[in-house]
Amino acid sequence: MNWYEKLNKYFPIEEMKSREHMERLLKEQGDVYKKDESDEHVLMYAEFDTFIFIDYVWVSAKTRGKGTGHKLIQKLKEKGKPIILEVEPVDYEDTDTEKRLRFYQKEGFEHANSIGYARRSLATNELNEMEILFWSPEHESEASIYDKMKQMYERIHTYKDKELYGKSYQPVDEVLTLDEDRDMDNILDALKKPENA
Repeated sequence: MNWYEKLNKYFPIEEMKSREHMERLLKEQGDVYKKDESDEHVLMYAEFDTFIFIDYVWVSAKTRGKGTGHKLIQKLKEKGKPIILEVEPVDYEDTDTEKRLRFYQKEGFEHANSIGYARRSLATNELNEMEILFWSPEHESEASIYDKMKQMYERIHTYKDKELYGKSYQPVDEVLTLDEDRDMDNILDALKKPENA
């Protein structure tokens, strides 16, 4: 299985970019958009001057829990920039969402409670609501993370979208919102405590 097939099999269709989109990003935005892969993992990320955005991270089922994900995150942390990513809210019917959130919590990521993110999928036309997690060596403000997310959205998510998909994603100001009074619980605090804790 190639890198794209691994990602496509693991991530929901509404979260996936097309293969052509990612290949064009790698080729035409290669100064920013990167791929790190082995048999055990695929990491797609964008490294800007002032932050890193993790687009996709996949670790093979046989190596999960053996430190591969930690090593990938650690390698990014060593660059000394804030790291941002989008995650699905916890769904206790889907144990992977809880495991994923618990992993990022263990890695020191915070939930950006004040940032709202809702993008209509071009593949399904469904509204896809995500939450933003971030790690910052300098305790970055959520307003600063919001500005970085806007930059990433316009440079990565919507890159040549009309050409690639035949239609455009919504403008950034429709997708991302910053509201310090947003009525949203911290999704990391809401995780179930482990049974043996």
